[in-house]
Amino acid sequence: MNRFRLPYHLVVAEGIFNDIPECMKDVFPELKNSRTIIVTEENLKSIFGEILDDVGNDFPQSELYLIGKTDYDSAVRLAKYIIMNDIKLVIGFGGGTVLDLAKFAAFVSKTRLISLPTTLSNDSLASPVSVLGTEGKARKSFRCTIPDAIIVDINVIKSAPDRQLLAGIGDTVSKYTAIHDWKLAGRRVGDKVDDFACMISHMACDSMLHGEMEELKSKSFIRRLTDALVMGGLAMEIAGCSRPSSGSEHLFCHALEENHSEATAVPHGIATAMGTYPACIFQGRKTDKLVRAIKRYAIPVKPSANGVTEDIFVQAWQGAAASRPDRYTILNETDLSTGRLREIYAQMEEIF
Repeated sequence: MNRFRLPYHLVVAEGIFNDIPECMKDVFPELKNSRTIIVTEENLKSIFGEILDDVGNDFPQSELYLIGKTDYDSAVRLAKYIIMNDIKLVIGFGGGTVLDLAKFAAFVSKTRLISLPTTLSNDSLASPVSVLGTEGKARKSFRCTIPDAIIVDINVIKSAPDRQLLAGIGDTVSKYTAIHDWKLAGRRVGDKVDDFACMISHMACDSMLHGEMEELKSKSFIRRLTDALVMGGLAMEIAGCSRPSSGSEHLFCHALEENHSEATAVPHGIATAMGTYPACIFQGRKTDKLVRAIKRYAIPVKPSANGVTEDIFVQAWQGAAASRPDRYTILNETDLSTGRLREIYAQMEEIF
């Protein structure tokens, strides 16, 4: 049985970034006086400088650490800095790439971690996985720590572009095919499937597939999307792997990121949603409710609208399995012929 840990706090409120020590004093009464490092990047400092100053003022023994590259070497370098300077608390402030680096550095240095997302574009705010650059354009998923606390400021999320929130919905919807692939791997190659992790991942996915349509920037929807993304992270923590949230649709996304990023530059969550429709077809399942959800939220998955040409689409799918050869999915047993993939591309161009 896999041992797992859960965050002590999940707080979603307006202006909460101004009151972090107070909202966590029941669990970490000494938090305010801990030596702290606030990890973010230069462009976020220019956008959220006042908020970062307020967070820093709440932690008198804090310093701001601006990252450059979000790769493995940078994460290890940060972990070394944390250890050498006796830092007790890491605060990750940013989107998925910043949070992934902060999570891995906190994991290596065995330091407490607070996640302060500036967007809800994927489940990195809560997941026990960090996706970091390795060599060239290649990226690898590393096991890491789940945050001790996840604090979401509704006012900050409201300032994010709609496209980032749509990416968060897309990342959640993609669990529809990820769970099916995991169960397939259980039947075909004996992968261990955790029923409880599947249940939580299903709940996250269903909240977007079947939930009522709401204004993207409304308080209630931001809370709902936060809950869904956090549930996705918790499902991975319980499973001890990313399989409850990552299947063939994510392998397609990885292939786009590693081989076609200059031509496409598709946000991760939108790329996974784009991959979910073909993956669903490969799995021999009906696509009706998936299409309804994508259209209801107007998730921009039309390939050509994201710079994904027919040739790129075909190449990405035909090379997808190679991005994680250890991961069994429907791609190991389906028809990925050029003709079939071109037909699916044409369908997506017409439907979406």
